[in-house]
Amino acid sequence: MTEIPTTEMSPLPKKAKGPRHVVVMGISGGGKTTLAMMLAGKLGYVFAEGDEFHSQANRDKMHAGTPLDDDDRAPWLQSIQDWMTTEARVGHSTVVTCSALKKRYRDVLRGAEGTTIFVHMAPPVELTAERLNARKGHYMPASLLDSQVATLEELEDDEAGFKVVSAGTPTEILAEVLLQLKDL
Repeated sequence: MTEIPTTEMSPLPKKAKGPRHVVVMGISGGGKTTLAMMLAGKLGYVFAEGDEFHSQANRDKMHAGTPLDDDDRAPWLQSIQDWMTTEARVGHSTVVTCSALKKRYRDVLRGAEGTTIFVHMAPPVELTAERLNARKGHYMPASLLDSQVATLEELEDDEAGFKVVSAGTPTEILAEVLLQLKDL
């Protein structure tokens, strides 16, 4: 298996108790949905596609090639946090995709009940651009890639999680992520 370089960030105490939320984050086209669906299936966690929480106005704005601003993102992030809390209250752990490009966005998600861990998908930007250009029927055009790259803030020391910087196969990436998550 190809080794996938990762950078560990401030891990949680080993084996955190209670529901966990794994937020698969990063720019559009980075492989978030593919990994998150595989991860949820493997772990038996409830899965949600963060894009489904966007308002129609947000979708229309992105489809038109206009980047979202913080005011656009605030209700979207809150609705994801609310969903995570609702699931935690009934004892469910979750896997959710969300770009979570800025620390303050991730802070909203960390406000959910339970323990939140971030998996930052960060394949080479050239690969991400190829994926976006090949994607059909998605409201996020490749023209917004540069704005997402410019907006992205790396995980900080007080955020539990790690970065996956590989262009490996989904199965290889899943194996590495599972290894990283097992001790969190």
